[in-house]
Amino acid sequence: MAQTAGVKPMAIAGRVASERERCLGMTDVERAWRKQWLKDQVLAPNEPVHVEEYWRERTNIFRRIYRMPLDKLYSALTPVLGASRAADYRYITGKLGLIGFGILCTHYYFKYNGNDWTKKGGWRVHKSKPLVLPGQPGFPFRSQHKADDYASQGFKKSPI
Repeated sequence: MAQTAGVKPMAIAGRVASERERCLGMTDVERAWRKQWLKDQVLAPNEPVHVEEYWRERTNIFRRIYRMPLDKLYSALTPVLGASRAADYRYITGKLGLIGFGILCTHYYFKYNGNDWTKKGGWRVHKSKPLVLPGQPGFPFRSQHKADDYASQGFKKSPI
């Protein structure tokens, strides 16, 4: 959901938000309003306040469940490292976990879902011939494949 929930944002600073506008001249009412507005921008010492019931109402149960392990890690690291650094570690741990899970899923897919003669789908993985330059052993590279080996998709290797 957008930060303003679809409502166009409104600047409450008004005309005096720009330094150029303030230099043009301000009335006493504008000065008092700006003074009060600047005072209101200072947070209380206990800000921001984390209200558990408010957070629980705004997040669904599935999000709370999958966030729970890293939230426990965050709460354990906060007294030791501080809130900011613990939040950074929580973020990095989550992203590295997702990247590792993606790598494992990709490995599984290529290991068990290859394109062979038994199924129609799957990605084809071709190996290119090795690079053999003049002067290296086996220079005029000749493939060991026979004419009926091409496009067999592993049919000749099957135990049937």
